[in-house]
Amino acid sequence: MGRPISIGAQSFEFIRKNECFFVDKTDFIKEWWENTDAVTLITRPRRFGKTLNLDMMNCFFSRTYEGRSELFEGLSIWKDEKYRKLQGSFPVIFLSFADIKGQTFEKTKQMIKYLLERLYREHNYVRDGKGMDEKEMEFFDSVSSRMPDDVAVLALKYLSDYMERHYGQKVLIFLDEYDTPLQEAYVYGYWEELVGFIRQMFNSAFKTNPSMERAMMTGITRVSKESIFSDLNNLTVVTTTSEKYCTQFGFTEDEVFQALDQMGMSERKADVKQWYDGFTFGSQRDVYNPWSITNFLEEKELKPYWANSSSNRLVNLLIREGNAQTKTIMEDLMKGGVLETEIDEEIIFDQLQRKYGAVWSMLLASGYLKVVDRKFSQETGAFTYHLELTNREVYMMFRNMIRDWFSGEDVPYNGFIKALLLGDVKAMNRFMNKVALATFSLFDTGRKPSEETEPERFYHGFVLGLMVELAGRYRITSNRESGFGRYDVMLEPCKKEDPAFVVEFKVRDPEDEKTLADTVSAALEQIEEKAYDMELLARGISQERIRHYGFAFEGKTVLIG
Repeated sequence: MGRPISIGAQSFEFIRKNECFFVDKTDFIKEWWENTDAVTLITRPRRFGKTLNLDMMNCFFSRTYEGRSELFEGLSIWKDEKYRKLQGSFPVIFLSFADIKGQTFEKTKQMIKYLLERLYREHNYVRDGKGMDEKEMEFFDSVSSRMPDDVAVLALKYLSDYMERHYGQKVLIFLDEYDTPLQEAYVYGYWEELVGFIRQMFNSAFKTNPSMERAMMTGITRVSKESIFSDLNNLTVVTTTSEKYCTQFGFTEDEVFQALDQMGMSERKADVKQWYDGFTFGSQRDVYNPWSITNFLEEKELKPYWANSSSNRLVNLLIREGNAQTKTIMEDLMKGGVLETEIDEEIIFDQLQRKYGAVWSMLLASGYLKVVDRKFSQETGAFTYHLELTNREVYMMFRNMIRDWFSGEDVPYNGFIKALLLGDVKAMNRFMNKVALATFSLFDTGRKPSEETEPERFYHGFVLGLMVELAGRYRITSNRESGFGRYDVMLEPCKKEDPAFVVEFKVRDPEDEKTLADTVSAALEQIEEKAYDMELLARGISQERIRHYGFAFEGKTVLIG
């Protein structure tokens, strides 16, 4: 049997001391050091070993771990005499923004100040040493949760100076999960305020810091340079499409299969590949998520470990409140389709809902989509990417996320589905109005409910819900050509005994329709006039098995006929 597995352990020292399961990534130390980049930003999806790798770097370089050869003996890095001498030879500032998740700017800023205060306490030895004058001691003591913003902005830079003078050597700065507070800022609406504060801090710590030898930051996204990195012309960015460090985060297929062999689970390789394979970094394909693999090795069950391990709040927001096109693309992806789009890896958070392709760039960076192929266009001077859902685990995550949209106690969605299949129009109306009332605002439709674009967000979310609930029983499509037009929703049964459905959505136009009943009639007439049944008839479904429904909207009121 293999070594014990410590689920969630992010301490390199703990894993090595307790001889836990560990995939050797110490070549990352050598690769990074020999690249000699001043400031490196590495983006990878969550749970891909960023924190463990950065902690490993801290254990290797930090003077705190000087002489701790037992942590690295037997690993790849220890084969090189040059690197044996390098271990424990630098002062290191190591901090993480992983827990900075405030719902307001003031709370987030306060949490950053608490983190800086704790960092100063950790390195309090530099104050007790020699070489600090009275003013410097005064500044050191002022770093606290109550410090003014200008002190917080300079704290990392000044600590670097104090540590350099204490050790007689420039410092390394390691910052983990740098973008966690920025994602929270976007979700909760204080993006601009936080960006201004972070930009000043990063500029002083990483740009105008003469006491810094090198630095590394990790995160999920490459936040646009204009947002927080505008002054950092010494920044090297490594994204999921870069070749650098392409095997150093996540497990390669060889590493996964070797672990399965060691655990006596060789016969599970095909299942594990279907569920957890699919990530691509640079040209390195068949990369697996470490969190899912270690959990599977421990529990021996196939289920969505990674997708359920942390908040998917931002992804949920982007899809749920996305426009009709976003939801239609999600329908295709959920059915195994391929999205062809350009990608901008610089995430501009305030453009996520407006800029074409920004959502898919975000999902690619976050690991929910994978690159199947890419082609360079001479005309546009840009790459076109072909993207798919990464694997079955990601599909399950989206399925559960969509199901949650309609799973509240005040959302009788299952009641509507049953009424639809039974053809009970009265019950359909009763349930659908309750569903619409409870979920319209969820799809960002509540602010201007009379506008035609707002119900589109709702009904495309509604279609995604149908796909989830009726998966395996119906083939569900929306906004597709059939006959002489484009129908809204079509449900094609997988079994001969089930009925087929064609659904048309319409927002009441007061100039043309006096009542919602008139709008329903107009929707049903459109189904007939445009011959939307032709696709179903061509597939051998008889006319008597096809049901037509018109959904008429006026604000949050729905009438079905």
